Amino acid sequence: MAYYWVTTPELTEEDQSDLGLDQGFDEQQHAEEWLTASYAELADFGVHAVALFDEGRLVYGPMSLEA
Repeated sequence: MAYYWVTTPELTEEDQSDLGLDQGFDEQQHAEEWLTASYAELADFGVHAVALFDEGRLVYGPMSLEA
């Protein structure tokens, strides 16, 4: 399994790499822990929402990052 986040709006490949969005996670829990640690930085890049995917299958989202 490979969990990964997709942002709204979609970021450039360079910004995705800078933020760590180009990595996959073996477990959903690890993906969620990464989001908890990274959501403020994502918001600073203009991300409004994220969705979690597992090998192309939507797990949940989009989920707003706005308060």
